[in-house]
Amino acid sequence: MEPLYIKMHDRDNVAIVANDGGLPAGTEFPSGLKLVERVPQGHKVALVALPAGAEVRRYDVVIGRAAKDLAAGAWVNESTLEVLPARSLEGLPIATVKRPPLEPLAGYTFEGYLNADGTVGTRNLLAISQTVQCVSGVVDYAVKRIRDQLLPKYPNVDDVVALEHVYGCGVAIDAPDAKVPIRTLRNITMNPNFGNEVMVVSLGCEKLQPERLLPAGTFPIVDVRTPALGNTQQAADTVVLQDAKHVGFMSMVQSIVESAEVHLRKLDARRRVTVPASALVVGVQCGGSDAFSGVTANPAVGYCSDLLVRVGATVMFSEVTEVRDGIDQLTSRAATPEVADAMIREMAWYDAYLGRGGADRSANTSPGNKKGGLSNIVEKAMGSIIKSGTAPITGVLSPGESLKDRGIKAGLVYAATPASDFVCGTLQVAAGINLHVFTTGRGTPYGLAEVPVIKVATRSDLARRWHDLMDINAGRISDGNATIEEVGWELFRMMLEVASGKKTWAEQWKLHNALALFNPAPIT
Repeated sequence: MEPLYIKMHDRDNVAIVANDGGLPAGTEFPSGLKLVERVPQGHKVALVALPAGAEVRRYDVVIGRAAKDLAAGAWVNESTLEVLPARSLEGLPIATVKRPPLEPLAGYTFEGYLNADGTVGTRNLLAISQTVQCVSGVVDYAVKRIRDQLLPKYPNVDDVVALEHVYGCGVAIDAPDAKVPIRTLRNITMNPNFGNEVMVVSLGCEKLQPERLLPAGTFPIVDVRTPALGNTQQAADTVVLQDAKHVGFMSMVQSIVESAEVHLRKLDARRRVTVPASALVVGVQCGGSDAFSGVTANPAVGYCSDLLVRVGATVMFSEVTEVRDGIDQLTSRAATPEVADAMIREMAWYDAYLGRGGADRSANTSPGNKKGGLSNIVEKAMGSIIKSGTAPITGVLSPGESLKDRGIKAGLVYAATPASDFVCGTLQVAAGINLHVFTTGRGTPYGLAEVPVIKVATRSDLARRWHDLMDINAGRISDGNATIEEVGWELFRMMLEVASGKKTWAEQWKLHNALALFNPAPIT
């Protein structure tokens, strides 16, 4: 393979080295540029001489200033690049981008599970919610027994999922920000993949009581065991381990198993039906990112995001610190001034949250990001935002909120979350996704038990080495073997297949990361 670099925009003065393994000093590109030092794959090379203090531009965005004089052909990395302060949240463009509406797409469907509340599941799962971490060991033991003894009797149920977390007690339950983890847990329980079947295990003495987590009337289904005449609402089906009726450990386990069977029986009666692709609610996220993320995988996801909007589906992108440096791009794409104002409020809240911890958005980039060529958060943000495509942003969710909370039916939605893979995924599950897309350049075995996760590799080398972990290889784009549009369509069609029951690699291996709540409130 001849020496190649990838330049994202005509006005860029840096480009990334495309060749596997990088290139040694003295390598000459077809343009005549010669490397003055070795540059690893994915890392930036100066296309022109950059004096100290000069703007360094990638994606036609200033990603920093040269920390010292850099010759043409020099390696540009985190040690030679000074990051600029975050853009002010004042004076931003508000709903200024007025593109023609995306052309609608019709005729696309998948086989999903229609729920009583009108949502659609892509999986048929029994979820066991928990009010407090104290019960997790008992629930885990019960889930193993349910899988061994009950699931074979109910073959139409995909799995039993214990919604374990570390919240519920030892916390300032009445603090203002406690609403974030509480509504997150409530909304996870109502995820479409759980079929509106509500089952909770409580200890009994915890601060997060079942009635506070799931108030009566939350679920529009008659209680299957004690139906009230004319009542179409139910309180959560709750097993309380401290109840006097429980004598010994196995008594607790048996109560959970018996309760589970009631719900398994109902779930097993469900069948997939043909539904329009508009029923998809897709969360998009990136983790273990590298410099190719914004070149291959994320642009392909962005193209696919536009396809989803065109079929009337819902797409959700997130990660506050990974969009903060492109806030002007987002507020300008807001469908209304109100949507733009909501995004600004979320950015301001998170700026203050980081400030209280003595940090800012620059703390986001990891050692792996830097090894993959991402020098700072500005560069990372530019590649991350591309996942959102080009559609207008029609709604904004605060951490832990669901689409139902805001009355959002479809379109491109910004769900404000931390950038941590596990916290972001947890909050997107709470927001109501029934399918998840995760791009990675460094590689991560990330997966979720609650929704299927489609993994997209940014580089062919990663796709080759992790052939049984990556579902799609977007590295073919930089190899010259596929276009962004082709991979975008490939991802869209795979979404319909996975939503209809096809297993992803993460599902086949049962690679399920634990739920990770975002709790900005005090722990006592």
